[in-house]
Amino acid sequence: MIEAAIAGRVFPAAVIEVGTADQLLWTDALGTLTYEAHGSPTTLDTRFDLASLTKVVATATIAMRLVERGIVTLDSPVCRWMNQWQNPDRRTVTIRDLLEHRAGLPAWRPLFESCTGRDAFVTALDQCALEYEPRTASVYSDLGFILLGWVLETAAGATLDRQLTGILQDVLGPSHAMALTYRPPADWLDRLAPARAESGRGRLLAGDVDDDNAWALGGVAGHAGLFGTAGALGQFARAVMRSLRGDQNGTGALARQDTMRAFVTPSSIPGSSRALGWDTMRPTSSCGNRMSPDAFGHTGFTGTSLWIDPRLGIYVVLLTNRVHPSAGPADAIQTVRRALHDAIVESLV
Repeated sequence: MIEAAIAGRVFPAAVIEVGTADQLLWTDALGTLTYEAHGSPTTLDTRFDLASLTKVVATATIAMRLVERGIVTLDSPVCRWMNQWQNPDRRTVTIRDLLEHRAGLPAWRPLFESCTGRDAFVTALDQCALEYEPRTASVYSDLGFILLGWVLETAAGATLDRQLTGILQDVLGPSHAMALTYRPPADWLDRLAPARAESGRGRLLAGDVDDDNAWALGGVAGHAGLFGTAGALGQFARAVMRSLRGDQNGTGALARQDTMRAFVTPSSIPGSSRALGWDTMRPTSSCGNRMSPDAFGHTGFTGTSLWIDPRLGIYVVLLTNRVHPSAGPADAIQTVRRALHDAIVESLV
């Protein structure tokens, strides 16, 4: 399926990993980093722009840790941490609301066109009209996670990248932690799967985050900005699974069992598939139809995805650069994701 997708120019490069809480079952690297005739071959060490996987790997994980440390609570109002978030229509919005995409904020705005840096973005978001009354609907929102990232930074007194590095080193160990990072170092350049050839920035995006709002924020944001390998994401998935079965911190778990379960429990908002940061299994989900109702995961605009099924005991990482050399409709990658996950489950159960 992956080879057919590469031949059909859905994406040039792909790395896949399938495993359980305790072991790797299958991994492979296919294609080349670009469509050029002599493009560099994809390897298991290829780094990808993870796009919105940042929301669960970084932002939701940091939120879990701050909740466990008692620094924030899920029902803490955003206005406690953000002085500019004071308009009457949003003063009741909480951290939980941002995590569940139910805070009233629109899905996206091209803030990068007029804003550079945090202060300008904060002002723009404070002035952004809410599209619905908080907690009456769920609209997937990059803007909400940009705001959530700042709340978590303010509460902890440390940037998202610094907080994430500390957590990953603690849970995954230094070697795997170094393979999941914001703002990739220069020595990653020859191992990066390039994203768009971006006319606005005048260059091929390889090492610069593809998301324009994240780029205008310096590459570190709550909604996007993370880069990494399939192997490091697999280690992260195993840590999530060990947390769910109750392994204690210090043995490779990410959080306490009750905390992890709370973050993957579906929202109470009617019609929402969201949990706290995570998405959950629905008939239209990118994980196909064969995973169990307990499955949860997330996707990224650049062609990335992570799905975990605790009932079946498996995780699936798929990393591609489907936005190279330009970002077209997402239908093709969605079709590949669904068929691939169904085939994997059918082969294992």
